[in-house]
Amino acid sequence: MQSASLAGKRILVTHADAFMGPVLCEVFREHGATVIASTLPLLAPDEPAHLLAEAGRVDVLVANLAIEAPTTPVTDADDREWGMVFDALVAPLPRLVRAVLPQMIERRSGKILLMGSASALRGIKRASSYSAARGAQLAYVQSAGVELAAHNIQINAIAQNFVDNPTYFPPEVQANPRFQERLKREVPLGRLVGAREDAEFAAYLCGESANCFVGQVFPVCGGWVVR
Repeated sequence: MQSASLAGKRILVTHADAFMGPVLCEVFREHGATVIASTLPLLAPDEPAHLLAEAGRVDVLVANLAIEAPTTPVTDADDREWGMVFDALVAPLPRLVRAVLPQMIERRSGKILLMGSASALRGIKRASSYSAARGAQLAYVQSAGVELAAHNIQINAIAQNFVDNPTYFPPEVQANPRFQERLKREVPLGRLVGAREDAEFAAYLCGESANCFVGQVFPVCGGWVVR
C-alpha cells in the first residue's frame, strides 16, 4: 500500500482518548497531519456543531465513537439500554457530518471516516443493542457516501473487531487464557490486528490515494467476518 501523505491536512478525531483515538492521532501526526484531538462525549445535541465551529478548517473528520458494550441478553435489553447506546454511537454521527459538510461542500473536497465495528456484520450473543447501533452507523455511511460523492467528498467506514485497543481489548482481557483460546478459535489470523496496522489503513483512507471509495465498509478483523 502506498504511504499515506497527510501533510497539510487538518484532521479532527473524536473520542480521541478512547477506542482507536490515541493511535490514530499518533499515526496521523507521523504522516504530517495537524490533529485536532477532541475528547468531548458528544452526547448533547449541540456539541458536534460547537466542536466543528471551534475547530475551524477540517479536511478530514474521523468519527471515532465508542462506549463499553453492554452484554445484556436480548430478552433483557430494555429501552433504557437501547437509548443509551444509540445516543452515544448513532446520534453523534449525523450531527458531526452535518456540521462539517458546509465547509467541505464549499471546497468540493473532504473525507469522513467512521471507525465502526464488525459486530454489525456477524451475529454476537448478548450484543443486540450494540450491534444494532453499529449497524445503523454503517447504513448511514453507505447512504451518505453515494450522496456526497457528487461533491467530491468521500465518506467510508472501517468495521473492525479483534483489533488491539484499550476500550474493547485492554491488557487484562488479552491476558485472559479464555480470551486467547477464543482468539485462536474465532479469528483466522490467530491474533489481534495490531493497533498501528489498523491506524495505517485509516491513514490511507484519509489520504488522496483513496479518492475512489464511496460509502464503503472495510472489515478489519483478521478474517473474523468471513468464517
